[in-house]
Amino acid sequence: MPVPWINSFRISLTTLVSYIPLIATVVTCFFSLILARATLRYVESTDKGLALAREGFEREWTPDLHLKLERISATEANIIVTNLAKSSVLLQLLQLRKLSHAVPLERCRLNDPLVGGMTWTQALGRRILACTGKDFDGPIAASMTFYCAGRMFRTDWFRSHIQVRDGRILSLEPSNIPARRVRVIEHKGKERRREFVQDVTAAAPIQPDRKTDEQFFVTGA
Repeated sequence: MPVPWINSFRISLTTLVSYIPLIATVVTCFFSLILARATLRYVESTDKGLALAREGFEREWTPDLHLKLERISATEANIIVTNLAKSSVLLQLLQLRKLSHAVPLERCRLNDPLVGGMTWTQALGRRILACTGKDFDGPIAASMTFYCAGRMFRTDWFRSHIQVRDGRILSLEPSNIPARRVRVIEHKGKERRREFVQDVTAAAPIQPDRKTDEQFFVTGA
């Protein structure tokens, strides 16, 4: 074998060996780009999953009440309040008004709990007739104010069409206009609501003839 050919073979082999780290770097960068793209896709799918889970959680646990006025007889009617969420609420105030009046004509103060997924019913025949009068044909609306998770909420006005003749309820049908979701009632100034339970031993001195691990609680007004 000629000596020049052997020398050229050695030079090409040395050059090839020197290019191996460069080729390995290029291949590593290529696979790194593929992994980075796959990671970005995984992050995007995870974010979408978290957003859907959060939306589902808010739909299930955000307080949402549905109000319906139902005719029972010529002089009686009921209001049916359905808690569409999982969280329990404390009903506080029921308001009735004509849509032609901006100020509610009837208010009914309550203090009734309503568990999630359950309904609450109360007779409102006299209050509805007091709101409409002896003769009326048009829409009326009802709204509920309630406590949930330490905050005060109020529903939108749920409308119903009513016909009253000579103090008798001829028909009472709910309107098909959808209501908005509940909204939080913002309090201006300092919070006036007291805690339901107060620890009276926190500021009281410890008596030597009593055990230190005893605690007494009283229910706040």
